[in-house]
Amino acid sequence: MTTKLQRPFKRELEVNGEKYTLTLDPDGLKLVAKGRRKGIELKWDALLGGDAALATALNASLESARGLAHTRH
Repeated sequence: MTTKLQRPFKRELEVNGEKYTLTLDPDGLKLVAKGRRKGIELKWDALLGGDAALATALNASLESARGLAHTRH
């Protein structure tokens, strides 16, 4: 038997030498670089409905645009 996810819980993970915080809650998941407030959010219904690939592509393009803006200033 599994435990029902009723409230958020966090775990730290490392990807390519970068540390992140993964938060799972009843609505979805959020992955944030350590020391940051904003990250990538994915709702469970989007993941199950096939919108996950679109959301991932959109988030990647937004992050790319933010990176370009920071290098110009």
